[in-house]
Amino acid sequence: MNILILGSGGREHTFAYQLKKSELCDTLFVAPGNAGTEAIAQNLDLNVTDFKAIEKAVVNHNIEMVVVGPEDPLVQGIADYFSASETLKDVMLIGPSERGALLEGSKERAKEFMAMHNIPTAAYESFTKKSLQAGKAFLETLQPPYVLKADGLAAGKGVLILEDIEEAKTELENMLSGKFGEASSTVVIEEFLDGIELSVFVLTDGKNYKILPTAKDYKRIGEGDKGLNTGGMGAISPVPFVDESLMQKIEERIVKPTVEGLQKEKINYKGFVFIGLIKVNNEPYVIEYNVRMGDPETEVVLPRIKTDLGKLLQATFQQKLNTIDLEIDNRAATTVMTVSGGYPEAYEKGKEIKGINAIQDAIVFHAGTTIKDGKILTNGGRVLAVTSLDEDYKKALKKSYQNIEKLSFDRMYFRTDIGFDLS
Repeated sequence: MNILILGSGGREHTFAYQLKKSELCDTLFVAPGNAGTEAIAQNLDLNVTDFKAIEKAVVNHNIEMVVVGPEDPLVQGIADYFSASETLKDVMLIGPSERGALLEGSKERAKEFMAMHNIPTAAYESFTKKSLQAGKAFLETLQPPYVLKADGLAAGKGVLILEDIEEAKTELENMLSGKFGEASSTVVIEEFLDGIELSVFVLTDGKNYKILPTAKDYKRIGEGDKGLNTGGMGAISPVPFVDESLMQKIEERIVKPTVEGLQKEKINYKGFVFIGLIKVNNEPYVIEYNVRMGDPETEVVLPRIKTDLGKLLQATFQQKLNTIDLEIDNRAATTVMTVSGGYPEAYEKGKEIKGINAIQDAIVFHAGTTIKDGKILTNGGRVLAVTSLDEDYKKALKKSYQNIEKLSFDRMYFRTDIGFDLS
């Protein structure tokens, strides 16, 4: 069948890399894609939230499966658009309905869902401009640091963790006054949980589920996890500190109640659930849900899946996920992200990238790249992810770093300490 992947980052290149190997895949399209996807698929110049243009492309190219990479089209209801259309309703769209996507689209909704289905998470309250004073009073009841979250999508920048109570009150006011636009018209304040974070990925057809490999990503720009938040500077899978006992707790207390909650609420959900967790004294708590695969975690999770990804996704759409065995590569995978100088603040695009062809025994996933006059150029803050597999994460990391030395572009930067907190 013909398959379309929506998105343009490292996550989408990784999906393309895996789906290209599927027995079910005839022609692969990526919209809008990047220089990496162009080498293995056909890029289509489409906006991921222009549903009419996507519909036209699906019809014109006889596409039978659409895999949605980023959150925006899901939150805007692409799954509902497809199911309501006579021409699209049989197309296998992988992603939840608009109501399902609210688990990521609204922090408040996610918290309510967790409370309703007894899923462990931090205590919280949510506030609007009208209840600003109540919000400030609630902050007084908490111990520092103070966690403020914009309710809506804020491109990964809507979470503030602050030590000072007065600064927290000021930022609450700023957020409710439009610091993150409409996204922060409601702000969730929650207690700070002190522990170590990890991510668990689940593929569900709304009834059945498969737990995919665990991963840990590194969001801060600076060594030692210091500095500004980014989209992700690297990731490791599996997470070394997740033993059988913790995994059992995660499945019983979080994964099962999440999928059962979707069923109880009759939510149409055929796709991925990314569960951001924190381990506190060996007990798992949910920090957040995402309704798609994370980036750069995808670059370490998908390469470890040995089962045909096309068949897995087909079974997801057909609600037959229970009929498929999920086979996982026992090796560890690591990815290290190279970024443009200045990122996550102002950075320049259009810098020529050299050395990609010199990479050996590793996979280069393109995040922010484009092709012009036969040259591969930078086209985003995060540029390339170098993924390696080996018997443990330290050996895999060594491979990724050795290969990164072969890459170059003007003001290229990467963190040299991915996995620093695991040894």
